[in-house]
Amino acid sequence: MNEEKNTVSPNEECTEKKSSCTCDGDHNCCQKEGKEAKKEHKNKHKELLLKAEEEKKALEEKLRYVQAELINYRKRKEEETANMLKYANQDLILEIISVIDNFERAIKLDDNDLTDELSKFLAGFKMIYATLTDILRKYGVEEISRVGEIFDPAQEEALMTDSLEEYEDDEVLEVLLKGYKLKDRVIRPASVKVNKK
Repeated sequence: MNEEKNTVSPNEECTEKKSSCTCDGDHNCCQKEGKEAKKEHKNKHKELLLKAEEEKKALEEKLRYVQAELINYRKRKEEETANMLKYANQDLILEIISVIDNFERAIKLDDNDLTDELSKFLAGFKMIYATLTDILRKYGVEEISRVGEIFDPAQEEALMTDSLEEYEDDEVLEVLLKGYKLKDRVIRPASVKVNKK
C-alpha cells in the first residue's frame, strides 16, 4: 500500500509562517515586518530623544533663571550692606545735632552784656561748637540752609507762614531750626518760615 505523506509545499509554508510571524528564513513577509519594527523602534527612540532634549532645555532655562536670581540677590544684599554702612552713624549724629542746637542757643547770647568770666565761657562754647561741626562735616553731614529759595517739602517743614509782597510765593524766609543731611539723605528736615501770598 502506498502511504500518503503529509507534505507541505514551500508556498504553503510561507503562508503559514506569515500568519505566525515566526519564520526565520529569507521570506518577504518577515523582511517587511522587520523593517516596520525597526522603523517603529527608531521612531520611539527619536521621540525619547526629543523629549530628553526638551527637558534639557527646560532645565537649562531654569538654571539660567536661578543664576540670574542669585546675581540679583547678591546685588541687593551688597546695596543694603553699603547703605547700612553709609548711614550707620545716623542715630549718633542725630544725638550730636541736638547738642549742637543747645550750643547754638548758648552762643546767641550777646557777648557785650556778659561779664569777663562769662565771656570766657562763651568763647569756650564757641570752640566746642566749631569742633563738633567740623567733626560732623568730616563724616558727610551738611546743614540744610535754603533761605531765599523755593520751599522743598523733601528737605524742609513749614512751621510758619508770612505774607510779604517783596518775596515770591513759597519762598523760604527764615530757618527756625536747622536741618541736616547725612551724605545724600535728609536725616532732619529744616523747620522754616515760608512766604504765602
